Amino acid sequence: MAARGHVQDPNDRRLRPIYDYLDNGNNKMAIQQADKLLKKHKDLHCAKVLKAIGLQRTGKQDEAFALAQEVATLEPTDDNSLQALTILYREMHRPELVTKLYEAAVRKVPSSEEYHSHLFMAYARVGEYKKMQQAGMTLYKIVPKNPYYFWSVMSLVMQAISAQDKKLSQTMFLPLAERMVEKMVKEEKIEAEAEVQLYYMILERLGKYVEALEVVRGQLGEKLTSELQSRENKCMSLYKQLERWPECNALSCKLLLKNPDDWQFYMSYFDSLFHLIDQGWEPPSEGEHCSEGEVRSSVAQAIAFVEERLAVEEAKETRPLRGPFLARLELIRRLRARGCPEEQELGEPLELMFQYFIKFGDKPCCISDLKIYLDLLTTDHHFINRLMETVPLSEPQDDGVALPGDTRALQRHLCVAQLSRALGLHHALDTTGKLDLIRQLKSHYRHGLQFGKSCLKTELQFSDMYCLLASHVYIDLWAETGDETMLWQCLGLLEEGLSHSSSNAQFKLLLILLFCRMGAFEPVVDLYSSLDAKHVQHDTIGFLLTRYAESLGQFAAASQSCNFSLRFFHSNQKDTSEYIIQAYKYGAFEKIPEFIAFRSRLNRSLHFAQVRTERMLLDLFLEADLSSSLEDNVKSMGLCPEEDDIPWTDMRDNRDLTVLTSWDPADRQLSEEQRSFSLQEELLWLKVRFLTLRLVGTLAVLSHPPTPRNAEKAAENGVVAKPDILRPLLDQLNTTLQNGAQFLERGVQYPFLGPSPTRLAHALASGSCHCQVLAFQLAAYVQELDAAALEETTEVQTQISNSFKSLLIQLKEILNKCKGDLLEVKEGQCKTQPTLLENLVFFVETVCVVHWVSCFCAGVLRPLKASLQKRKKKKKEPISMVVFSGFQEFTAGLQSLFSEVLDHIKGQETSLTALKLGELTLEEWTVSHLAAYKQRGGREPLSPMSRDGLFMCLDQQDWE
Repeated sequence: MAARGHVQDPNDRRLRPIYDYLDNGNNKMAIQQADKLLKKHKDLHCAKVLKAIGLQRTGKQDEAFALAQEVATLEPTDDNSLQALTILYREMHRPELVTKLYEAAVRKVPSSEEYHSHLFMAYARVGEYKKMQQAGMTLYKIVPKNPYYFWSVMSLVMQAISAQDKKLSQTMFLPLAERMVEKMVKEEKIEAEAEVQLYYMILERLGKYVEALEVVRGQLGEKLTSELQSRENKCMSLYKQLERWPECNALSCKLLLKNPDDWQFYMSYFDSLFHLIDQGWEPPSEGEHCSEGEVRSSVAQAIAFVEERLAVEEAKETRPLRGPFLARLELIRRLRARGCPEEQELGEPLELMFQYFIKFGDKPCCISDLKIYLDLLTTDHHFINRLMETVPLSEPQDDGVALPGDTRALQRHLCVAQLSRALGLHHALDTTGKLDLIRQLKSHYRHGLQFGKSCLKTELQFSDMYCLLASHVYIDLWAETGDETMLWQCLGLLEEGLSHSSSNAQFKLLLILLFCRMGAFEPVVDLYSSLDAKHVQHDTIGFLLTRYAESLGQFAAASQSCNFSLRFFHSNQKDTSEYIIQAYKYGAFEKIPEFIAFRSRLNRSLHFAQVRTERMLLDLFLEADLSSSLEDNVKSMGLCPEEDDIPWTDMRDNRDLTVLTSWDPADRQLSEEQRSFSLQEELLWLKVRFLTLRLVGTLAVLSHPPTPRNAEKAAENGVVAKPDILRPLLDQLNTTLQNGAQFLERGVQYPFLGPSPTRLAHALASGSCHCQVLAFQLAAYVQELDAAALEETTEVQTQISNSFKSLLIQLKEILNKCKGDLLEVKEGQCKTQPTLLENLVFFVETVCVVHWVSCFCAGVLRPLKASLQKRKKKKKEPISMVVFSGFQEFTAGLQSLFSEVLDHIKGQETSLTALKLGELTLEEWTVSHLAAYKQRGGREPLSPMSRDGLFMCLDQQDWE
């Protein structure tokens, strides 16, 4: 009889419909199908787990967890149940339970290679490096395969990397890992490149660079073949670590002869050259200079070497490589920095850069190449004039602008325009000159659109950078004159550019910045969404959205933008674990520390701490009404006021502050000092917000502490005294605000295209911070009141009563700073005042804090008053306490103030709606006149107010 094929497990056939329902997202049907199957087969564990997955996905987490634990306690060993439980625990974000699952499985089936490998990967997900080492060795003993052995070695390396005691890692973990690999080397069992890479990594971390060099240059190094020039790159790195500059010099030259366009080897050659000069190194009289060959250790030899490479490139009939030409400029720059007269032998920088432009001016990279060496020039105007003479342009048109005839000429002219700005020539123009420059740039931009008619929607237009340059000049004019018309014109030009090049990220980023600075946030949401930010970009550019969303009153958009970022940060932990597992599977050991470092960097991200804090504050502010309990809200978000879980001393600023393209001169670019100041400001504002959040959480957990007189009775009633955390937090907030005020006194200014200032300055100027501090101080005073000693504390009562009055006065002062027109239209010009909107947001936040403090005061004063009433009834005396009457006057004043605020917000909304209706009427009139204008052959200008909803800055529902 013929051998039968694989017989399918009948349970697989029974479970298939449940799998299909789960895969299709039909979780309810999956639960029903599982129930039907369990009625017939009660002991089918996998069906229970699949039902638990359906329950988990329908929001019934408790039922799902109970059902899963019911199966897990039985310690199943069938693949279906184990895999299903693994999926469920991952969705529950409980990877530690997977380890227990497979620990039980390997106890029952100790010889299973599959279960042991799953156990190893389960440990990898939770970072149990010690157990990973043990699991790897156990697996190697069961199935003696090299990958399993090196899993254990890599786990030792990870113990060294993660160890708090670095001395322990250098004396125990890494030496043990080294001995384990050396054992395999001696037995000649090294098989794969990954194993050599791991050996190299261990030696490098131990600082054994000589031994690592021997490995790379020896027989084992021959296995390093996956990356181009992998051995050479490793040798170069080791030579630098060992300061073997002759070898570094010779190897660099050797590699440049093979690939004269590899810039990193030019840099290595120049570094080694000047180290050898500083050391006074001389080549030996006989024999080879070093193990890598000939050393070119003098300036004359370096010049000759670079000139040789240039001669080879210039002799080519094909287009030459850029590397040798830039190497000559780099060598001049370094020689000039050292004051070496030999730089003149290489030629005049202006002439060399001119020649470079002739060869490569029609490449977009020309501007980025030459921009680095502009400081070598002495005559800026002469250089630009010489470049312009080489650009083939047509005869001047009617508007006096000469235009390019093809894309190569366009790119050359564009490069000259970018270099002019980088040299500061645009900034040196007066207002009339700048306006004329804008006119010329617009003409070049619109003329260049004809070359991109066949471009796809996802492709950029050839002339897009003209549009961006003109926008930057508009911004210069606004910064110099304060005329906001320039910004409106800039918005119109960028919108025109976006209509022709819908995928241009620079247009979108600059529009986002301009709209936010002008106080119009609604268009920003669509613009940011169209950027389609992926993965780590939520950390690097997410601040562009979250910085302004809440401050401009768009609470729903603020919540959504915080959620986008938080979703990425929360998934980072799970995703990184999967990357680590894949690295183990495929032997990419050198990537594992990188993944760990990446995860750590994101966990310590400044933006992560900001969006987490702002999201919790936003949730509390949106729920700040009488129908919801502050205590319930604080509990639901797991806020613990006593804990400070932000790594203040180890914070990582992952913002990409140069994401906006800029051709400004070096003195106008973002400096390292400004970066440092920006980080200081961000940390100060984050600390203010985080302390405010913790103080609000403190109000939720505080109760009136029992005194010695009623402590026993309070304990009987289940009320216990809680530690006083309100005052320490209040002291920290006061200190932080003082530090913030001192920082603002420095008057730090950032480039317009650099980091945006935080809300700290507006918060202090509006008075909201001090008002909130006063409110929390009031809560601290009220907390100290005691019913038995109330009559004896007249001074405290007076202080509390005065605080009520002061709080009301400060709230009215903040409201007065909110009054005014958000958008003024006079004589056809628009003037925005986003500061008024920010002040209104601060007022709303302060009102929320005052509301919570008022509820806290009412919760303390109400039982005090009831206690006093009982005592006074016995003595038949009326109750006339200052604190009670003051609180009543305070609440009445708050109600009156709230009515005034709502009237003010409704008035702002009415005025903005009227402006928008006026805009639509104007737009209809403009369209009809434009049609007649175009019939006469005119060019259609773009309205600067073309985007819908530009003025709709307020969301009344959010405010109310």
